[in-house]
Amino acid sequence: MLWEGEQSITDLINVTFPNLDSHIGDKNYMRDRAILTPLNEHVNMLNDITVVQLPGQEVIYYSYDSVSDDASNFYQPEFLNTLTPCNLPPHKLKLKVGAPIMLLRNIDPKFGLCNGTRLMCRRFAKNVIEAEILTRHFEGNSVFLPRIPLNTAEDIKLPFQLTRKQFPVRLSFGLTINKSQGQTFQHVGIYLPNNVFSHGQLYVALSRGTSRDKTNVLVQNGKIDNHTGIYTANVVYKEIFAQLQHQHRISH
Repeated sequence: MLWEGEQSITDLINVTFPNLDSHIGDKNYMRDRAILTPLNEHVNMLNDITVVQLPGQEVIYYSYDSVSDDASNFYQPEFLNTLTPCNLPPHKLKLKVGAPIMLLRNIDPKFGLCNGTRLMCRRFAKNVIEAEILTRHFEGNSVFLPRIPLNTAEDIKLPFQLTRKQFPVRLSFGLTINKSQGQTFQHVGIYLPNNVFSHGQLYVALSRGTSRDKTNVLVQNGKIDNHTGIYTANVVYKEIFAQLQHQHRISH
């Protein structure tokens, strides 16, 4: 289903996660659903709205943030806490039992704990989270996730390297389109407040679902002058096809 911008984000959440309050602890329900969007800021917004609808007590974990080689304490913790680079968990990590989460680091690939693995929260302690793996070969296994120091990636444009001691996870009701690559879902919501920004992103988003009937797209700014209907722009780098054609001619 394709929706115009007037349709609310809440409607998209409700059609992707219907009757959420009656599915707490249902791993199949959580595994088979996700809302995809291009940017992390919208992922965070979708996760914040959805986790509130999940029954149960909210648990909040605060990170410990620091900057190396900052002997003068120029970068105050209060400022560092406001930063959420795309490869780090939030300073204020809000979770509930039954909520789906995604790993942001390779912790133990031998046992399925890889960057991008989706899990479901089972129990919480001060410095450990018990979770159940939702995907791939290790589905159903219980694991314990520690709080660990995490550094910003080299391509993050900050004048310093931020070290954040936190659990290496984010909520995963919502995912970026890029993070969803290689995964499939029975029920997919796609939120496009703006057009996608890189080659192939729209195709990746639309191909994550197993059926057209269970894929719902909410498009904002989806109008084109002198045309009726709902539109969103696709991004195609024509140079890629030109390069492929050149390689094809060489190989023949």
